[in-house]
Amino acid sequence: MTALGGGAASPGDYIYFKSVVPLHKISIGSKLWRYYDFGPKVVPPLICIPGIAGTADVYYKQIMSLSMKGYRVISIDVPQVWNHHEWIHSFEKFLDSMNIHHVHICGTSLGGFLAQIFAQYRPRRVKSLVLSNTFLETHKFAAAMPWSPLVSWTPSFLLKRYLLTGIRDGPHEPFIADSVDFVVGQVETLSREDLSSRLILNVNVASVGSLSLPDSFVTIMDTSDYSAVPQQLKDQVNERYPSAKRAVLRTGGDFPFLSRPDEVNLYLQLHLRRVGVEPRPDLVQGFTRGGSSGSSNDHEDGNSFDDHTRDDGHRSSGRDGRKTERSESGPPNSDGLVPTSIVLDP
Repeated sequence: MTALGGGAASPGDYIYFKSVVPLHKISIGSKLWRYYDFGPKVVPPLICIPGIAGTADVYYKQIMSLSMKGYRVISIDVPQVWNHHEWIHSFEKFLDSMNIHHVHICGTSLGGFLAQIFAQYRPRRVKSLVLSNTFLETHKFAAAMPWSPLVSWTPSFLLKRYLLTGIRDGPHEPFIADSVDFVVGQVETLSREDLSSRLILNVNVASVGSLSLPDSFVTIMDTSDYSAVPQQLKDQVNERYPSAKRAVLRTGGDFPFLSRPDEVNLYLQLHLRRVGVEPRPDLVQGFTRGGSSGSSNDHEDGNSFDDHTRDDGHRSSGRDGRKTERSESGPPNSDGLVPTSIVLDP
């Protein structure tokens, strides 16, 4: 079987993912949380927070690949929260409901900003950060959207149109085009309230303050071709964390977790190993049909996640190694990952 994280192998296929990984929905107070949780529960989780146009589903390639290596991955939808303090309290209650005390967070774009805000105000809970195509402050977005006070009254189709204008039009190479198509499909599933709250979070004027988290526990993973986040804002992130590890993907567009999943998955493993997260592949191998073992899936060759995982099953977990390298090779595969990007030591 070939690359789980790439588009070719069936376990990397979204339909297959949906057939084996359960979607969870829980109400905490007035907030509905929609999330995937897959991997051994004994492993500290990597929580993935999508950007403004994403859902929990956009990280499905990371869930599939990392869980088979023994990591626990939780991918969430940002619930309907209307300011950054409400986000902090709501996310903390979500973690409490899951009995999760310490987390490693991977955030893209708006998700990366929210991850930093949470780390700023709840420093004891956040053990490391992976920040991708993200920013430190929202002033530029607020200035570009003077009609933001009217968001709550704007029809859904106009909000979707506005959201999608931030995604670069083609032509794209095939994998990037597929990633854009997938995200556009996810935007279509969002309600007007979902869209409104995300846009408001993106334009509420705020900035990330200093974090107590050392730079050595931060990885910055950006694409160097293009993204909806202006380069100036991405540069500010690099300047804020001068000693962070840097993973630069030469291509990948706005959604490298979909368009360049093998590279992203490798860098997530490198990050997790560096910050001390140990995977439990032994629990993955021991996974049972009922999902009772606390692991995520199947056999060592990765050929089965368990054909009939039920809606109440979960589990997975992850791990990685640390390395500084430059490769001129072609696309990687899951058996011998070779990045086509650069990891730079500060």
